[in-house]
Amino acid sequence: MLPGMPQSTGSAEEKRLRKLYRNMSSNDQATLLRFAEFLAGSPTPDLEPMTEFPSPESIERPEQESVVKAIKRLTATYPMVPRERLLNETSSLMTAHVIHGKSATVVIDELEVMFAQHYTTLKTEFEQKA
Repeated sequence: MLPGMPQSTGSAEEKRLRKLYRNMSSNDQATLLRFAEFLAGSPTPDLEPMTEFPSPESIERPEQESVVKAIKRLTATYPMVPRERLLNETSSLMTAHVIHGKSATVVIDELEVMFAQHYTTLKTEFEQKA
C-alpha cells in the first residue's frame, strides 16, 4: 500500500495507482515513490498556449520491421496523437496480423495511414480553434 493513502477513499486514478503499486516488486515500488516525490517537488511552470501544431518526428521505416516495432516507431513519430484515440484501430490491426495472418507489411502500411489520418484530424481541429 502507498504510505499515507487511505484504502477506501480516493479517485479512480488513486485506486488504480494503489492497485498497480501493490502488484510491483519492492524495487519498482521504491522507484515509483522516488519519482512521485520528484514530481511533487517540481514546480510546474505556467504553460504557454501552443501557437503552432507540432510536426511529426522524422523516423524512417526500416526495411524489416515487426508490427509491434512499427507501432512504437509511429507512436514516437506522432507523440501528439493521444494513444487512446489509436487503441481500437491499432488493436484491430494487430489482431488481423496475429490471429488472421495478415502480413506485417500490409498491417504496417495501414498503421502508417491510420496514424497520419489521426494527426491530420488533430491538426485541423487545432487550426480551427486558433
